[in-house]
Amino acid sequence: MSSSATIATPLPQPQHQQFALLPKIINGGIAGIIGVTCVFPLDLVKTRLQNQQIGPNGERMYNSMFDCFRKTYKAEGYFGMYRGSGVNILLITPEKAIKLTANDYFRHKLTTKDGKLPLTSQMVAGGLAGAFQIIVTTPMELLKIQMQDAGRVAAAAKLAGKTVEKVSATQLASQLIKDKGIFGLYKGIGATGLRDVTFSIIYFPLFATLNDLGPRRNDGSGEAVFWCSFLAGLAAGSTAALAVNPFDVVKTRLQAIKKADGEKEFKGISDCITKTLKHEGPTAFFKGGLCRMIVIAPLFGIAQTVYYLGVAEGLLGYQKK
Repeated sequence: MSSSATIATPLPQPQHQQFALLPKIINGGIAGIIGVTCVFPLDLVKTRLQNQQIGPNGERMYNSMFDCFRKTYKAEGYFGMYRGSGVNILLITPEKAIKLTANDYFRHKLTTKDGKLPLTSQMVAGGLAGAFQIIVTTPMELLKIQMQDAGRVAAAAKLAGKTVEKVSATQLASQLIKDKGIFGLYKGIGATGLRDVTFSIIYFPLFATLNDLGPRRNDGSGEAVFWCSFLAGLAAGSTAALAVNPFDVVKTRLQAIKKADGEKEFKGISDCITKTLKHEGPTAFFKGGLCRMIVIAPLFGIAQTVYYLGVAEGLLGYQKK
């Protein structure tokens, strides 16, 4: 698609209309909670696969996504699959609210007077949304990853005849702030930004394009029907997720504070890329790729659809725009 091409925004908003911020923030929060609750176990598996480093003789704890899921469930039970979900559900509300609302806001501001939105403007809107969200995403992901990967690290320690003390997300956050101040919660922010900005640049324009191709509702809103928004979110989410998976692997590894015995430490993005390439090859950057696609596709399909359903507008008495 040419960068000069233009497509109609999926949510036509004449310039004289006021941008209703509050209901969009609430919709984003509701969308995030529902989406995360549905896909969290798969996200946990993705994190463990990405953090797993291959031993000198090719040994590994998990051989595949299904093997990781089976072993985790067997060792930790059903609730073990939701380890770290508390902090994720708590912070996903502002994270998704910022991401979806910021993209909608910038699309609104960049839409031309004749209701057109150039592709380059869509990419700018998405990129800015991704940049804004890392304020919440970085500490959320940092804490979530420690909780999700704790079972893998503990299992590796047990095989080596050692034990690892359990630490809650609250204890970890308090310790990081005590040792390094508030910036202790922003470990890996560069890699997080690289992943999320790139993801949003790809995802939002692609979603808008696909969503605009489907049939419209009969209520005069000009919006796509339910199933069209859902499928557009699935397709755009899985495509963007696979495209940025290498950045996600780097981010996950940089944010893992506790590692299993013998696993390498990384000093930064370039060091992580160099060591991973040297010891595991380029395929390591696509670890958990399928799992991430399976996670992100329904997450954004659900979140985007709930967001556009406009639940908050109905509750607050706003006219859906």
